[in-house]
Amino acid sequence: MSVGRTIGGIVELLRGTPHHPVGADGRMALSDHLRELRARLIRSVLIWIVLFIVALFFYNRLLDVIAHPYEVAMDHLGEKVSSELVFTGVTAPLAIQLKLCGVTALIAASPWWLMEIWRFLLPGLHKSERKWSRIFAAIAGPLFLLGVAVGYWVLPKGIQVLVGFTPLKATNLVEFGDFFSFIVRMLLVFGIAFEIPLFVILLNLAGIVSGRRLAKSRPWIVMGTMIFAAVATPSTDPFSMLMLAIPMLVLFGIAEVIAHLVDRTKGRRKDATDQWADDELSPL
Repeated sequence: MSVGRTIGGIVELLRGTPHHPVGADGRMALSDHLRELRARLIRSVLIWIVLFIVALFFYNRLLDVIAHPYEVAMDHLGEKVSSELVFTGVTAPLAIQLKLCGVTALIAASPWWLMEIWRFLLPGLHKSERKWSRIFAAIAGPLFLLGVAVGYWVLPKGIQVLVGFTPLKATNLVEFGDFFSFIVRMLLVFGIAFEIPLFVILLNLAGIVSGRRLAKSRPWIVMGTMIFAAVATPSTDPFSMLMLAIPMLVLFGIAEVIAHLVDRTKGRRKDATDQWADDELSPL
């Protein structure tokens, strides 16, 4: 009997079933919201643990994937520079294995925990907001992965330039932990950068930014994108900067076209702030 109760308690914990009936207006008690949130967090953590264990069996292959940009960069440099990846410290190999498998499991589990977040927020959205949330959920993931893929493709060139500054009489020992953190940061930068135009469309749908305003700000958007790409990319060569800036500008152009279409559909011709001149005070 106690075993059955324990199993039933675990099942109820994972389900997060409300203890109080949902009202006719669709509202739920705060305790039930927290109970649901707890259940979704526990399910997400369990999925992550399973994928983490699976990733441990593929550690050597994952290590090859991370080291590949460095190896490509060293092949291009040849004997011009002396450099190698190293582990420093007795616990460093174990720490890298846990960190690499943990990050891999987190990425692999992202469809699940993103879905859990979306389902938790979905009941609080209006009908039209639910429709747009489904569309953006379907677009945001592939767009982020596209940015990560572009970043991974650009990394060898960036590493080649950076390691190329090593003097001929010196050997550059690249600590693998720092190298892994560098790789993760750069892939995140590229992935998030590809999401920025999507947020521009969200602002347009909310009526904050119009297509007309985007068209007027186009020169500033181009300049800002170039500055962002120059700061975000790991090397000083223009190739890496352009490989981030050009796709972002293309996505911004698509976002501007979509914003114009949305404005035309909703009958918006200009921003709400355009009804006043730059030197005129609003009623507020």
